[in-house]
Amino acid sequence: MNWYLEVLKKYAVFNGRSRRTEYWMFTLFNLIISFVIAFAEGMVGSPGIVYALYGLAVFLPSLGVMIRRLHDIGRSGWWVLIGFVPLVGLIVLLVFAVTDSNPGDNEYGPNPKESVV
Repeated sequence: MNWYLEVLKKYAVFNGRSRRTEYWMFTLFNLIISFVIAFAEGMVGSPGIVYALYGLAVFLPSLGVMIRRLHDIGRSGWWVLIGFVPLVGLIVLLVFAVTDSNPGDNEYGPNPKESVV
């Protein structure tokens, strides 16, 4: 849960680098929370307003953590736009998301994996 909260604290931070753990833990908790909200709204018969508001609230943190993840492997944040290419774009982003960090510093900052003690 700390990984999820860390990403929310960096609400609209698009510079720096994010580890795979930070990205995937945020994604996992985001999916769990989305599922719980959708399930609860389905049980109540709500039109999905809370789900839509949650989606809007986590859009910028999700975008930010993906861009920082791309920075961690030495790619520009503009690569996130490849996600608009049907099927192929999502596969490319998935490959980028599971790729290990570039060792050492890069143009986006120090390696967060190496700076953790």
